[in-house]
Amino acid sequence: MTPMVDLFSLLLTFFMLTTSFRPQEAAIIEGPSSVSEKQAPDKDIMTIIIDKNNRVFFNMDNGKDTTKHTRSDVLTNIAEHYQTKFTKKQTEDFSHMGSFGMPIGKLKTWLNSMDAKEKASLQTGIPVDSVGQEPSELFYWILYSRTSNPYAEVAIKGDGESNFKAVKKIMDMLQANKVNKFNLITNLEKQEVTLKDLPK
Repeated sequence: MTPMVDLFSLLLTFFMLTTSFRPQEAAIIEGPSSVSEKQAPDKDIMTIIIDKNNRVFFNMDNGKDTTKHTRSDVLTNIAEHYQTKFTKKQTEDFSHMGSFGMPIGKLKTWLNSMDAKEKASLQTGIPVDSVGQEPSELFYWILYSRTSNPYAEVAIKGDGESNFKAVKKIMDMLQANKVNKFNLITNLEKQEVTLKDLPK
């Protein structure tokens, strides 16, 4: 019995040290239910999140190719477009973070902040409305993410209470970026089996 306990302790320690946890989501989403059992991919995915207050958040991963740094490349392109600069540490930190949602002007403060409450208060949503002839900030996040990883699948994760107009605006923006195929992430609906459903 003693060797089994030792083996169990070693395995437990190994899994604790090698496991990488998913970063915390920017918003809690209670998605609508559906009966579709198709799984969203773990890698090569770009997710647009819409919470119940119609705030928009964005997430993308670095893809299956471990030599690429998609998130860092996207941040570099965004910085060039908006004529701002991010330090090497900020870019490195950004490449390991999860979903985010704030105007470009607040991104540096969010990356530098160590306080969880301050970080959460900065998550006000990415602007989705155009300013004059200039497309919205979300438009450029989508554009540069697609440029850096053209193989990434696109998914919309909307809260069940979010406004359909907000979702439609995101769909229009995706089509403006020539994205005509995307997934809608839902919760799996539980189906109750009654006596009449059982085989005779």
